[in-house]
Amino acid sequence: MKLLRVLVLIALPFSCFAGSGCPLLEEMVNKTIDPRVSMDEYQNLVRPYYIPFTDSEEAMGQLKQCFLSQSNETLSNAAKLPNMIYESKWCAMF
Repeated sequence: MKLLRVLVLIALPFSCFAGSGCPLLEEMVNKTIDPRVSMDEYQNLVRPYYIPFTDSEEAMGQLKQCFLSQSNETLSNAAKLPNMIYESKWCAMF
């Protein structure tokens, strides 16, 4: 258990330094925000990662549509948000 704590404490600074630490998450966020990604392309991209219920597919479509309805300025600000989180005071300690 102590070894696990040490590993987590070592890994946390690297994940703060290197973005989310999960390239898949970063790709999904970027594809969600990108207005050039069509609804069909987006749903095909995220389909393997959610529970295969009809409501899940509809919810993912609504999420993408929410971003498609935004201005380019809003999308630009949304794209900056993850980096602002990684550079926040909580990650700055590491």
